[in-house]
Amino acid sequence: MDELTGLIAVGTGYVAILMPVLLLWVIFYYVTKGDKAKYDAMVEISKNLENESDIKDLLESFKEEKKPIDYKRNGAIIIFVGLGLFLFGTVSSINILKGIGLLVGTIGIGTLIAGYLYPNDSVGLTNAVEKFEE
Repeated sequence: MDELTGLIAVGTGYVAILMPVLLLWVIFYYVTKGDKAKYDAMVEISKNLENESDIKDLLESFKEEKKPIDYKRNGAIIIFVGLGLFLFGTVSSINILKGIGLLVGTIGIGTLIAGYLYPNDSVGLTNAVEKFEE
């Protein structure tokens, strides 16, 4: 029985150390597999197109547009996650969850304030520039 316990203890250590590596490998494998399939589809479609402008339109459609980060929305979500953790810690008498909930909620408040200080839309940027110029 001692050998089995020792084997389980060593095996648990190996699994704990190698699990993040395995997780990253799985993520990268499927991301590159999806990208490869997308590019293969793009090549097959472009082979069948004869008009050069259609190929340019196809390439433009595959470009991913990055949307600006909505700090106000993310801040509100993070505040309520922190509140949920705090309330769960209060109900379950797990004191560390209260502290974690307050920490997460405070990060959410900071993110929400950043959303008001750093506008990400063109109207907000124009208004900020106009206020600065006055």
